[in-house]
Amino acid sequence: MILASAAMGIHEDEFVKTFEVFIQLGAILAIALMYIKRFFRSLDIYFKLFAAFLPTAVVGLLAYDFIKGYLFNPIVVSVSLILGGIVLIFIDKKVVNQQTTLKEVEDISYKNAFFIGLCQCLSMVPGTSRAAATIIGGVFNGLDKKQATEFSFLLAVPTMMAAGGYDLIKSDLTFTSEQLSMLAIGFGVAFVSAWFAVKLFLKYVSSHGFTAFGWYRIALGILFLIFMWGTDLG
Repeated sequence: MILASAAMGIHEDEFVKTFEVFIQLGAILAIALMYIKRFFRSLDIYFKLFAAFLPTAVVGLLAYDFIKGYLFNPIVVSVSLILGGIVLIFIDKKVVNQQTTLKEVEDISYKNAFFIGLCQCLSMVPGTSRAAATIIGGVFNGLDKKQATEFSFLLAVPTMMAAGGYDLIKSDLTFTSEQLSMLAIGFGVAFVSAWFAVKLFLKYVSSHGFTAFGWYRIALGILFLIFMWGTDLG
């Protein structure tokens, strides 16, 4: 979203930032409904998600102003895209057909859940995909690709709801009727898009892995660096 705003010349004012939050919340609601049965299987999953969420909550509260003030720029995003893509390709080659002893993603240990949460902290750097960071953490802890991806989506629910809610509290904005309509449309489009995107992503990752997404991130990062080189965005 930072890259899109920069490319289209959209000034990152408070309403634009709030619009970005609403888009994220729409996507998270889709994921929550998609996995709603998982949240009613047992209380154990809540404690494990809390263990994974805790590092992000602590670091996020402590570093919020620094991250928002210094890291939210197109250059940081582009470099993070490239580095993240390289890591995804490396992970895919390292864990080809990795098997797991876990029957369900809910069987993950608290230690491994906490480690995935530490990996999620890296996603506070703009351009570092939260999903990629947590999936990589899951794969390194013995989950297969599908389980790591599912745990990443489950963890997205408390993480993004907390982040979005905190951003809204900090914004302290009042909206016109036109702005409220824009927020509602953005929320709805994000909900529908995320519903289909998550299903397709899970199906693709289960059979093909992450290499294509790695190359996509690298290409996007390089293209935007070239774009900035020829403009005054850098």
